[in-house]
Amino acid sequence: MINGVAVFSYNLAKGLVKRGHEVMVICPSQTGRNYTRTVDGVKTVYLKSVDAKVYPDQIHAVPEKKKVLGIKIPHVVYKHGLRVSVFPQIEVKKALDGFHPDVVHVQVSDPIGLSVVWYARRHDIPVVTTEHNQPDVFTDPLKMPGLVKKPVNYLLSSYFRNRQSKSDFVTMPTEKAIKELIWSRKTEFPVPVAAVSNGVDLTNFRPGKPASEIYKKYNIPNDRPIVLYVGRVDPEKKLGLVIDAFNEACKKIPTAFMVVVGDGVDRTRMEGKAKKMGLWQDMRFLGKVLPPDLYELYKIGDVFATASEIETQGIVLIEAAACGLPLIAVDKGAVSEVCISGKNGFLCEPGNVKEISDAMVKILSDAKLGKEFAEKSTKIASEHDFEKTLDKFINIYKSVVEKKFSDNSA
Repeated sequence: MINGVAVFSYNLAKGLVKRGHEVMVICPSQTGRNYTRTVDGVKTVYLKSVDAKVYPDQIHAVPEKKKVLGIKIPHVVYKHGLRVSVFPQIEVKKALDGFHPDVVHVQVSDPIGLSVVWYARRHDIPVVTTEHNQPDVFTDPLKMPGLVKKPVNYLLSSYFRNRQSKSDFVTMPTEKAIKELIWSRKTEFPVPVAAVSNGVDLTNFRPGKPASEIYKKYNIPNDRPIVLYVGRVDPEKKLGLVIDAFNEACKKIPTAFMVVVGDGVDRTRMEGKAKKMGLWQDMRFLGKVLPPDLYELYKIGDVFATASEIETQGIVLIEAAACGLPLIAVDKGAVSEVCISGKNGFLCEPGNVKEISDAMVKILSDAKLGKEFAEKSTKIASEHDFEKTLDKFINIYKSVVEKKFSDNSA
């Protein structure tokens, strides 16, 4: 998978190994069969899985929609679907019996995560849980009416809280995310909770001039102001609003250019939208791009823009800030701890195309303001150095292990 949770989990495991810790990751197999291999020093156990074709795997490119009588038909199934381990209990037990972990860290509430917690409780192993999601992540894409969405969100948040309360320690990426999910109920929560940033590797994401060949490789002009978007191209990310805002901004800054890095189920629709709006010559859809090219592509931007309302932090916002980009985002979710309006960019009203467009124009037409925002972005990003994230998690692991030991000794 290529998403925030997967990237964070990969970085955490690799970072812990570099610090001298022994790490095992358990996840669904991408082939369907059970196997084990070492990835960047991390022992990785891939469990038997099935192909859930109703959602793309975010690894392979999403195919073009088929046409029937000239009409594009929406995808109902995908050739490369999300892999899911349905009944992993026996495999989880076998893997952990041979590993004897001191602590387990659960990232998602899939069957594997639930099975690992079940195993840990039976063997008195402390559990750390990181909650990466908010209810809106699941309900926003379904476009539920408010009367339905509100009770569904309440039920989902109750489930999240209940699952977290079975842990020994809970983390979330931001204080705002904790406030919205945990403390908004105004009831006691039985488990310690702390905000720990997802963090980024500042040795790779840093300001500087992009390699000159990157422009030629991706057919990007090097003499036009560039609006950059990096992330999944799925409906819940609301890229269409950014394109609408870019279209308006072009009326005042005709030389503006937009680059979209990422793939998803909405990519074909967004490309069609750009063509209909007459923006095809002023945009590039690059699809999935991995490092090291990704590091260089961040540097080509003059401003980073997103309209997503579902971020618990937004790793791409931190990456963009670390590369010295002014930020434009919407005041929803927890992005306000990375994009601070008036300091390193602008926070706009959710869904407000005019505000997003005005923010683009202000930054792209004012070099002094853009430079000030860029300097503040790198300073803010320095607080999200992944080495600091590692320090915090190692201390959390030590604290829960020591508490479990002292409780058992009492």
